[in-house]
Amino acid sequence: MVEWILRHAGDDRARVGSMAGMVCIVLNVVLCIAKAVIGLLSGSVSIVADALNNLSDASSNIVSVLGFKLASKPADPEHPYGHGRYEYLSGLVVAVLVLLIGVELVKSSIDKLLAPEPMVFSLALVVVLLLSIAVKFWMAAFNRRLGERIESETLLATAQDSKNDVIATAVVLASAIITRVTGIELDGWMGLAVGLYIGWSGIQLIKDTVDPLLGSAPDPRLVEHIRSKIMSYPGVLGTHDLMVHDYGPGRQFASAHVEMAAESDPIASHDTLDNIEQSFKDEDGMIVTLHFDPIVTNDPAVVDMRNRIDALAKEIDPRVSIHDLRTVPGPTHTNVIFDCLRPEDCTLNASELKRELAESVQAEYPKAVAKITVDEDYVSAEQ
Repeated sequence: MVEWILRHAGDDRARVGSMAGMVCIVLNVVLCIAKAVIGLLSGSVSIVADALNNLSDASSNIVSVLGFKLASKPADPEHPYGHGRYEYLSGLVVAVLVLLIGVELVKSSIDKLLAPEPMVFSLALVVVLLLSIAVKFWMAAFNRRLGERIESETLLATAQDSKNDVIATAVVLASAIITRVTGIELDGWMGLAVGLYIGWSGIQLIKDTVDPLLGSAPDPRLVEHIRSKIMSYPGVLGTHDLMVHDYGPGRQFASAHVEMAAESDPIASHDTLDNIEQSFKDEDGMIVTLHFDPIVTNDPAVVDMRNRIDALAKEIDPRVSIHDLRTVPGPTHTNVIFDCLRPEDCTLNASELKRELAESVQAEYPKAVAKITVDEDYVSAEQ
């Protein structure tokens, strides 16, 4: 099924997501009907709860399909970066639906505990639940494989939800069997457990879908790929101030400063930056804007000072680095001007880091006055 969808959808990720959603809608509706019938006939609140969970999954799949459709709309004057975040919004709606279903299941299970009714055990009940486990296991693998192929958080979340359903249904089946064998009524308790589990999954899904909407840190692998690619070009001495903006799957924009020799031909340096930007666009589908930072490389004193101050910064915190250092000599003192990159989780705040580094520079170079601009690391704490 996966290969059939990929073959017919081609490179259209919206079509892949929509086709996957339609398959899941059909399967979830069939499971919902089968479980609802068995649950009502047997008087099992946990099975009815599981049926409602499948109904919520079908609703989630419908929202996902709409999300893929809306996200595929081209950019317009009101939304110059496209509509890709609709996919994140659809994921948020799905997560809220999952949470609401969990709350309702907890309420119905508590009612069953307060007014218990015997559950009717049957072979049909076992068959339907085993079938559900098999179908959901297949759906988890199906959505995960497609999600990884098109890099869709929505499909990966759907895969995780299907995996959760396998566990929940297995719990319901175990409850029915234990009640049949021992006579101990566990239906209400198991329904409560399933409801709490679904509710907790909803909360986790909400967190996962809100993060990209708020602007979460990019994947460290993407950060390393961008940096490595920039550094691979001749003439590039360093790169910093990398920022990545996410406007939906496949709609990422980035900007960075690139250090190159100040003595080199500016036209040649500009041409190199153009080539790097074009490479990102052609090979990665990413719009990258690069800023040229000239670095003096033919003055040994400045080069030595840059290396020494960078070492002083790393004595404060190994992850701290400096860039854009330049000097302005005067008759009584020399202004040493540079930027300092502060990691997100550095124990020193910006003012403390600036003061401590300035004191270290003053101790090393008595006639130097450090003019420091502290940059925050917008990439991640790991970089």
